[in-house]
Amino acid sequence: MTQHLLAAGSPVHAIEIDPAFLPGLRSLAQKFPNLNVVPGDILEADLAAIASGRRIRIYGNLPYYITSPILHRLFTFAGLIDEIHIVIQTEVAHRLAAQPGTRDYGYLSVVTQFYTRPEFVFEIPRGAFEPPPEVASALVTLRLPGERAKLALGSSASSAAGTPADSSPEDASRFLDFVKLCFSQKRKTLVNNLRSLAKPDRVREALATLKLRPDSRAEQLPVAQLAALRSLLGGS
Repeated sequence: MTQHLLAAGSPVHAIEIDPAFLPGLRSLAQKFPNLNVVPGDILEADLAAIASGRRIRIYGNLPYYITSPILHRLFTFAGLIDEIHIVIQTEVAHRLAAQPGTRDYGYLSVVTQFYTRPEFVFEIPRGAFEPPPEVASALVTLRLPGERAKLALGSSASSAAGTPADSSPEDASRFLDFVKLCFSQKRKTLVNNLRSLAKPDRVREALATLKLRPDSRAEQLPVAQLAALRSLLGGS
């Protein structure tokens, strides 16, 4: 994959934590001056410093057991990323692109769709890997920005009116904390999950304003409706 990227001629920064792969990458760097080898952990890497003011695209084959932490790390640099192309476990890939009301839709779906526009590209057979993994894999493309660009999270008035505005990292963090609360117990209704934030009658009133049933669950609401619900409950 690295060699294919290098052939395009653009600068490539290879972040690699496994010492076994570093010699091969450094040997490749001697042939391709556009390759910069960055030893270290993607969970700690400063992508802004690596990008040096350029817009970037991310490519990777993610370790399945830390896919979610890696995505959350990448999303903290959403402002400088154009696209993310990753190979991940098929089950997780379906969750990223899942639509409201489906079995796979959950907190990770909302976070991903808040920052990006996910596309399940195709499944990759186990035999394409050496050695073959125990789980199925898929290629997913995440294009930025996502729903975040359409939401005004910093002002309840503008959010309710649907006025687009750039949200600060703090606004985004508070919104995602609200989403996490909404999904805290997936089988329970929003009225129950939001008891620590607002009284049941107030939540039911907000749901009615959005023309939603009083027994609605978080898994039924798209990102925009979750943002509108937070705004009506005074979460800005």
